[in-house]
Amino acid sequence: MRKKITIIGAGNVGATAAHWAMSRGLADVVLLDVVEGIPQGKALDLLQAGPVDSFSCSVTGSNDFADSAGSDVVIICAGLARKPGMSRDDLLAKNVSIVKSCAEQAAKHSPDSVLIVVTNPIDAMVYTAFKISGFPKNRVVGMAGVLDSARYRTFLAMALGVAPRDVNAMVMGVHGDNMLPLVRLANVTGVPVTDLLSAEELKEIVHRTQHGGAEIVGHLKTGSAFYTPGLAAIEMAEAILTDSKRVLPCAAYLEGEFGISGCFLGVPVVLGSGGVEKIIEFTLTDEEKEALAVSQKAVQGQMAATGL
Repeated sequence: MRKKITIIGAGNVGATAAHWAMSRGLADVVLLDVVEGIPQGKALDLLQAGPVDSFSCSVTGSNDFADSAGSDVVIICAGLARKPGMSRDDLLAKNVSIVKSCAEQAAKHSPDSVLIVVTNPIDAMVYTAFKISGFPKNRVVGMAGVLDSARYRTFLAMALGVAPRDVNAMVMGVHGDNMLPLVRLANVTGVPVTDLLSAEELKEIVHRTQHGGAEIVGHLKTGSAFYTPGLAAIEMAEAILTDSKRVLPCAAYLEGEFGISGCFLGVPVVLGSGGVEKIIEFTLTDEEKEALAVSQKAVQGQMAATGL
């Protein structure tokens, strides 16, 4: 029997995630949305790409959570997107009620699933899903680090004139302006980027990574990024569904790791069939510890604002 993914929210991110999942032949997909016709139309359009792209998985559009029953992975994308001048935090009050409802329904219909939360502000929304679903911490995870690290690797590759796939780099911390792109560990097939780029060049790349989402929002005017966020969520889902033990930076619940407890924060984790199977902990410099502490403070403020 094929695996099953439910994607809640048929907007740009959700529909794009469905596209990536189908293109990879990863699982049968249910695309859910409260707006009648939108998930049905997008699902039918995507299904008709099967003969061209040679996938045979099914995709179903629905407004009924009952159709999501028995999902192995549930990806929560529902919520408002950022517009120019808005921060991720500006979305919190409006999106927390949406994510509450989604997590409640996911837990009801797919009690053994792993939840991947994409809705912004991610660190607060994954906390919301965790509290409402009642799932153990390993089965609730936020998508942020995969996206932020992809942006970081892209900007480094552009500066170096190399293939992005050969750039190894990671972003930790909050999904926001206080994220921590790790410079000392970034490398090109083992060669440290600090040997290849000046301190000023690296500073500019770090800043651009931290504001990568806002840069895209500024261009789009009426929405936010969706191609890479959708793919990042599916990269995580694939690791879970295939039990491939991928090491990916994700928003995971910390209980003492990196000296932090009681909140979700972007850290490197092992993703497998059990969800977050391990948090990869390593020694941080004093400067990195300070930056992560700033991230922690920001997330704790978001968590308090959820009222949970």
